Amino acid sequence: MEFIIQEIPVIEKPSEGSKPSEGFIHPRKPEWLKARVPGGENYSRLKNLIDQRKLHTVCEEARCPNMGECWNAGTATFMILGDVCTRSCGFCAVKTGRPQFLDKDEPRRVGEAVAAMNLRHAVITSVNRDELFDGGAQIFARTIFEIRKRVPNCRVEVLIPDFQGSEFALNIVLDAQPDILNHNTETVPRLYRAVRPQAHYNRSLELLDRAKRRGFLTKSGLMLGLGETAEEVLDTMSDLRAVECDILTLGQYLQPTKEHLPVQRYVHPDAFRMLKERGLGMGFRYVESGPLVRSSYHAAEQV
Repeated sequence: MEFIIQEIPVIEKPSEGSKPSEGFIHPRKPEWLKARVPGGENYSRLKNLIDQRKLHTVCEEARCPNMGECWNAGTATFMILGDVCTRSCGFCAVKTGRPQFLDKDEPRRVGEAVAAMNLRHAVITSVNRDELFDGGAQIFARTIFEIRKRVPNCRVEVLIPDFQGSEFALNIVLDAQPDILNHNTETVPRLYRAVRPQAHYNRSLELLDRAKRRGFLTKSGLMLGLGETAEEVLDTMSDLRAVECDILTLGQYLQPTKEHLPVQRYVHPDAFRMLKERGLGMGFRYVESGPLVRSSYHAAEQV
């Protein structure tokens, strides 16, 4: 299988030490990548609710292209542990630095927001907090508790960091009994140094394997368009199935700023459809695959 792509012509190979975006032409995005501009009554209501409770959403922080669609549908992915990340991934728009504060009241406010929105499926993710002894795992657990206390029938999906490989931290989250344990591998092993410099591919697979061995429904996601080959994507999908990952999301990488990694190619919707078919053939229970797909896109429908 080959990707159906719209190539971005390379002027020249960027020189050593140059910025990621140097040496590339950035054409207009294809028609299939155009998303609706945020707005509408539900969007405004949700924006006010989140601002009033001083919460963060990955929708805003990561500049998700689906924010207009999802917020108008009354759904959002809450980002806990603040809005400053201790890692510097080459693809992510979230601020990088050394967080100065841990908001221990945040779980309560998230629970109140989920109740006010009357959600049936809540997605909770976070920045990386590598300076904390548990990576923020206890805040994840308390957030699950606060949601369940107020909305017992709401499913809770957690999209967690790798906790630097700590099984102790992972077990804190799993002991809180989330309905879905999501951890994104993000890209193929060859590209980890550029895309996720402080992460390790095998560590992510091990995390998913540990969660599955404890009986949890597991989920992971990949971005396409960073320079990976079709064979590498299929190999990574096979690795995820080898640890019995249940749900897979595949979406197009979009460069958030000029300081981030450039898009190497735009993958055509037909290629995403083919990858979905291959994933289902491998045994994934559900595959959400398309140019605008992100980790929590249509999350409620995946269970």
